[in-house]
Amino acid sequence: MSQYPSLTRALAEALVDLARFVESADDEQMDQDDAVKALEGVAAVVDRLSDSQRREFQQLIEAMTETETDPGRCEFLEAFPDGFGLVE
Repeated sequence: MSQYPSLTRALAEALVDLARFVESADDEQMDQDDAVKALEGVAAVVDRLSDSQRREFQQLIEAMTETETDPGRCEFLEAFPDGFGLVE
């Protein structure tokens, strides 16, 4: 049985984890130009969401934040909506 209540939640978790890894990667882990391109790609996907999709994604991020036990990931989740253009 999956630990995620929906495919949407699983994909949101994966997207956040990928963005967090890329954002925190140093020069030895990832070329910084590639990191910027990857993060811009995440922001572009968020930018193309409809209003209802934005609200759904925002609610998922809030739910993820509420249940997160890792302080670093919780901090990233709290900053995610502003940092990736989810809220205007």
